[in-house]
Amino acid sequence: MIPVELELVEQFGRVVARPWADAVTGLQIDSRRIAEGDLFVAVSSGGDFVEHALARGAAAALVPDDAHAALAGISSVVRERSGARLVAITGSTGKTSTKDILFAMCAPHIRTVANEGNYNNELGVPLTLCRLEPETELCITELGMRGLGQISTLAALVKPDVGVITNVGPVHLELVGTIENVARAKAELIDELPPGATLVVPNEPLLDRYLDRDDIHIKRVDSSREIPFTTSYVSAHQLLNTRTAVAVVESLGLPLPDGELQVEFSKLREEEVPLPGGGLLLNDCYNANPVSMRAALTHLNERAGAHRRVAVLGEMAELGSEGPAYHAEIGELVRSIGVQVIAVGELARAYGGEWFATAGEAADRLRAELRPGDVVLVKGSRSVGLEVVAENLNA
Repeated sequence: MIPVELELVEQFGRVVARPWADAVTGLQIDSRRIAEGDLFVAVSSGGDFVEHALARGAAAALVPDDAHAALAGISSVVRERSGARLVAITGSTGKTSTKDILFAMCAPHIRTVANEGNYNNELGVPLTLCRLEPETELCITELGMRGLGQISTLAALVKPDVGVITNVGPVHLELVGTIENVARAKAELIDELPPGATLVVPNEPLLDRYLDRDDIHIKRVDSSREIPFTTSYVSAHQLLNTRTAVAVVESLGLPLPDGELQVEFSKLREEEVPLPGGGLLLNDCYNANPVSMRAALTHLNERAGAHRRVAVLGEMAELGSEGPAYHAEIGELVRSIGVQVIAVGELARAYGGEWFATAGEAADRLRAELRPGDVVLVKGSRSVGLEVVAENLNA
């Protein structure tokens, strides 16, 4: 992290510092991740771990008056002192995958940092900004939302040079009501772009009304464009994410990959694990919504070929009153492509197949059901906890 003086930190709460410390060179909210010179910010019940953080080498610990305000304030200082270019990515689906693809394209050419996993909220975004070092040239961040106004707040903190909206889809409807409001929430990123910034957007009519700024550069993602390189992944639904990353790379003035692009996707996304008898586990259980569920099932169908298709599918959360209808649509798709379904969660009954109340029960059933050569998809909303299914199968 670009050093921040302790006198700036002290405005956010009570500071416990080593006698020799006058600045901090890193920031953590988990005392187990402390490195020498870090600032430990005690969020929630973190005050109990101040001594642990200091014992691990922290230069100082902050017990904040307001944890979110403290993280935002400290990270904004780091952001202002950095000469790096910032890319901010939001969208209904594909944020993390687009980030992973973009990082793989940029890192060979310039000093690049990107958010861990899906660190994309009021805790994760400041933690990412505080990874900026004096030599960092590019920082890639995700901006998530749980309601109107959140992307605006995060984007104002990031001050991105390039803003990216991957798509607009039926997610968080329980919180914002309509897909039009989803578009409105994503468009908050546009309002926060500084003059001269670049906006990369899909051809999405719901966003058109927000594209009336003449002081930014707008780059549309060409949905028919051929990708001039090969990739280490084969799923068709990653094609749009790849095209989006290509558009960002071009706006940054960096070269496109020569040969095959190797991408390491974030945990619980696009994971492929061989199974006995020539089978395959497609572990994509981090989260799910109608768009990503449909894409994952289509990929299962294509990837399985002549093998039996099995899917452990959890319910999709935060869809509001339209939830049953969206689950019914997925059930129709499941039946049309011939998938042996193990469903988890009340709304998942609409998928058909066998139904279980918990992920643990589904994990046991999959073990009993599995045959040599099966291709298995595991996908559902985070709240269902389907990671135990893949863990049980791997064990």
